[in-house]
Amino acid sequence: MEYRHEWKQEINHSDLLILRKRLWAVTRPDSHSVNGTYEIRSLYFDTANDKALREKIDGVNVREKFRIRYYNRDPSFIRLEKKSKVNGLSVKDSISITKAEAQALVDGTWTFPAGSDAPLLKEFYIKLKNQGLRPKTLVDYTREAFFFPPGHVRVTLDSDIRTGLSSTDLLNPQAVTIPAGASPIILEVKWSGFLPDIIRNIICLPGRRTCAFSKYAACRIYG
Repeated sequence: MEYRHEWKQEINHSDLLILRKRLWAVTRPDSHSVNGTYEIRSLYFDTANDKALREKIDGVNVREKFRIRYYNRDPSFIRLEKKSKVNGLSVKDSISITKAEAQALVDGTWTFPAGSDAPLLKEFYIKLKNQGLRPKTLVDYTREAFFFPPGHVRVTLDSDIRTGLSSTDLLNPQAVTIPAGASPIILEVKWSGFLPDIIRNIICLPGRRTCAFSKYAACRIYG
C-alpha cells in the first residue's frame, strides 16, 4: 500500500465545465467511465457512537473508515475498502467480495470465510466484533475521473452526491436517495511523490480553497 497526497475543493458547475475541458486535453479518462462518467454506490460502516464520523469532524490525524461499494449499478464487482488517513496522507486497502457476502454484511449475518487469510478481511471481522461496526448509510454520486501517469496523479470530479438517510439496502437499485444537503461538486486530486506543474496549473481555480469535505459526513447530515 502506498500513502498518497490528497486534497479537495468544493466547486460549482461552471468550474466543472472548465476543468473537464482542460483535463480532457492532457489526461486520459478512467477505464470505468461510460460516456465520460460512472456511478458509485457505497455503504459506510461505523460504530454505535459514530467513531468514524466523529473523528472526521474533529480532524483526528490518524483515522479510518470502512465501506463496500460497486459501480454503474452492477453488483457483479463489489469491493470492501478501508480508507485510512495519517497526518494528511491517505491510503486505501481493498478486496473483492461476492454479492452474497455483501448482502450478508447488510443483513448482519456475515461470517469470516473459511480458509481465507486476507489481512483486510481479518481486520474487518475483528472490528465488526470488537468495535460493533455496522452499516450506517448509502452514499451515491456521479464521478468523472482522469489519470496522468507522471506523479501517478488521479483527478476526480464528483457530483450529485446523495444520501440514503438510514437506508442500508446496498443492492436494491430502487433504494431511495436524496441530495445530501447543498450537495456541492467536489474536485479531488491524489498524487504520489510530486504533483506535476501542468496538473497544478490546470486545476488552479480563482477563489477556490482546499477543504476537508467528506461524502460520508455530508450524507449523515440528517442523522
